[in-house]
Amino acid sequence: MCHRIILIFALSYLMALSLYGQSKSSPVYLYDEASVEERVKDVLSRLTLQEKIDLIHAQSKFSSKGVPRLGIPENWLSDGPFGVRPENLWDKWGSAGWTNDACTALPPLTCLAATWNPELAYNYGKVLGEEARYRNKNVILGPGVNMFRTPVNGRNFEYMGEDPYLASKMVVPYIRGVQESKVAACVKHFALNNQETHRSKINVIVDDRTLYEIYLPAFKAAVLEGGVWSVMASYNRYKGQFCCHNEYLINNILKGEWGFDGVVVSDWGGTKDTMQAIRNGLDLEFGTGTDGMLMDSDNPYDAYFMANPYKNLIEDGVVGTEELDDKVRRVLRMIFRTNMAKDRPFGSFVSEEHFKTCYDIAKEGVVLLKNEGLLPLNASDYKTILVVGDNASRTLSNAGGSSMLKPAKEVLTLDAIRKYVGDKAEVKYARGYQAYMPGYEPDNLDLLRQEAVEEAKNADVVIYVGGLNRWSYQDCEGRDRLGYELPFQQDALIAGLLEANPNTVLMLHGGTSFSMPWRDKAKSIVYAMYGGSENGSVLSDVLFGEINPSGRLPFTMAEYLDDYPSHALGIYDPDNKEDVVYEEGLYIGYRWMNEKDIKPMYPFGFGLTYTGFEWGEPSISSNRLKSVQEVVLPDSDSEAKARDSKKIKIRIPVTNIGEMRGAEVVQLYVRDVEAYLPRPEKELKRFCKLWLEPGETGIAEFELQEDDLRFFDPQKHAWVSEKGEFEIMLGSSSEDIRETLKLILV
Repeated sequence: MCHRIILIFALSYLMALSLYGQSKSSPVYLYDEASVEERVKDVLSRLTLQEKIDLIHAQSKFSSKGVPRLGIPENWLSDGPFGVRPENLWDKWGSAGWTNDACTALPPLTCLAATWNPELAYNYGKVLGEEARYRNKNVILGPGVNMFRTPVNGRNFEYMGEDPYLASKMVVPYIRGVQESKVAACVKHFALNNQETHRSKINVIVDDRTLYEIYLPAFKAAVLEGGVWSVMASYNRYKGQFCCHNEYLINNILKGEWGFDGVVVSDWGGTKDTMQAIRNGLDLEFGTGTDGMLMDSDNPYDAYFMANPYKNLIEDGVVGTEELDDKVRRVLRMIFRTNMAKDRPFGSFVSEEHFKTCYDIAKEGVVLLKNEGLLPLNASDYKTILVVGDNASRTLSNAGGSSMLKPAKEVLTLDAIRKYVGDKAEVKYARGYQAYMPGYEPDNLDLLRQEAVEEAKNADVVIYVGGLNRWSYQDCEGRDRLGYELPFQQDALIAGLLEANPNTVLMLHGGTSFSMPWRDKAKSIVYAMYGGSENGSVLSDVLFGEINPSGRLPFTMAEYLDDYPSHALGIYDPDNKEDVVYEEGLYIGYRWMNEKDIKPMYPFGFGLTYTGFEWGEPSISSNRLKSVQEVVLPDSDSEAKARDSKKIKIRIPVTNIGEMRGAEVVQLYVRDVEAYLPRPEKELKRFCKLWLEPGETGIAEFELQEDDLRFFDPQKHAWVSEKGEFEIMLGSSSEDIRETLKLILV
């Protein structure tokens, strides 16, 4: 058997070599030692015009052609960013009906961001890359790093919150984890895709400073630090041009300022014009309005903007091949980095290790918002435990739009609670509410609510599992939410349960913020995010103290919708299909709350645990230390040595004073006391998550340099710093600042 396998492999290898070398006498071998660039250059010289055109547009919903005569494989893409999407039909969005495409469902990216743990981001990407590779995908469409501008954005759950620094630090290890499997991550949606309503029509108007300081940093980090191999452009317009072929975003910034050498992929159907696609940086076109029967053609994909229309312009002498060669070069580079990488691993799929990673991410993403001694529960203390809520008995990963998955398993919360409790207590279930689409309200909501409230009166403790799900008009692509309240009349149900039984734990799913008019009456509120395949296991373990919650909010949870800037200023208009003006500028999330002195329900960076922490005195070390409270950072334009001399190190001890292992997240914010341009009151610049045993002391260590004090000057079109006083604020959230240190740039 072993000899037979070796023979088959050898024959396959020789066939690939012979195919690859057919057009010239000296083939470029599949596994030679030449650099990627040499291989790309050689293949480019062998290609016909038709072969070049074939490489830059789709041949099906999720694939593009290779070059069979040269042994160049096809590109196969899959939606992510939380798992490998089930197989679609060739030309349609319907399921292909495979029985072996169920995947590990990872938690959405808001949950990952809530861990504040870059190591978990790497592990997340590693699982995704291994599963994509196993399914022979060479591009996974994720991660998403658009900013949380409004809580009603249907895709907030796909992104990493409201802060560009947090998103930047989480996206880089994610990308590295994916690409280790020789699968290209595809960071999206570039750029300014911050609402789903009329996403394919609106023109975003935003000043350059806001663009560079808020909406671009995570993309920049993905390119310059993560080395991402592909970028997906967004649907919306900016400066009047669609972002899939936007001169300023793609040519000037992405490929110009940042030197991106990978592939720019259109969002599906986002390409609108052949000439702009040629000139303005699009490399690979997908999803342009064909279901396989659009016109009388042997191959309707030939009608794509970058297919025959492009080829005809070249053959007619209207355009040359310089842009085409650049696009092909980029696509080939991605193929050699992925499908034709000599050390490409085999990958793995739905393994126990993958489920363990899912569990670890989900458990660190749970955020404990409130706890007045009710949690953790001891199952032996109760005779009757009542579980209420539609989300307790439903799966939550098999919806959401393009991020929908077919999980190989998804543990239901009700099942996990029953398994954990066993015969220690009786576990009852009342649905309480029924999920429905807007306009299709069921007749039995009042009855379901009444039954649950009556059951709650006789229970020792109530566990409510509700919140949002991933249906349209909630956490879902394509539709923004219709309001800030919880759907399905849950507010009335929660109020009734709290009145009937004060010992009610609220466990709320979601990937964005929502109102909580009943929160003052609740003893315990858990923001459950979405836990993927291990959702129920994690929530059960949080309830009964097997897990000590350690998540921190990656976005601000305000009391009212009008507390958010786009709503306070009246500039979020669901009827507006034209210009959307970002009048709030830099001030989104906690920046806006600070500027307007609004106290949120739960601030950015907030999260409780079952233990307690005591902070010690911070210390600063630098080459020019004046005192513990004040350090001078000399100004200089010199190179590396001078820049190193301008670094300062900050240390603060943290002690676990409770009785349970837990984690504290120390957050470092910087304030420019006086600047020649307006700046937010504070900006996150560093964070450190410390896991500590009871009685253990750990040290949160940070290193700052002049770059961390800079802001973008649109007149100079450059990042600048200025002399003067700064404050370094150390806190456990954007509102809970424990220590403030002075720093002077001279």
